[in-house]
Amino acid sequence: MAIRRFEDLDAWKLARELARSVYAISRSGAFSRDYELRDQMRAAAGSAMHNCAEGFDGGSNTEFARFLKMAQRSCTEVQSQLYIALDQRYVSEEQFHQLYDQATQVHRCIGGLIRYLRANPTPKTTPRPSN
Repeated sequence: MAIRRFEDLDAWKLARELARSVYAISRSGAFSRDYELRDQMRAAAGSAMHNCAEGFDGGSNTEFARFLKMAQRSCTEVQSQLYIALDQRYVSEEQFHQLYDQATQVHRCIGGLIRYLRANPTPKTTPRPSN
């Protein structure tokens, strides 16, 4: 399948699912009232998704890979924040492991895309000839 839009990227799709899960789990109970953690965790999950999209428009595979590294860091940030949510009993052990594993899956998928881009450093688009 040809990738013509950022929405075609598996990494973006998985990051979107991660963001959806983070929003769902932080929507109720004490978690919903811990505004700082809730908002920071939502922002990190959104950042993973947004950096995949923004990097897609970067103009070169090197630039795209740079944004994807930021997306990976955002996945790691979600994982770290999950420990706080667990320690504060905002999430159960099962919820913790489910979201942690989901963030790991996104991180790995993005890593595969980064490896591909680094092995193929040519621009994603053919430059237009100047007149």
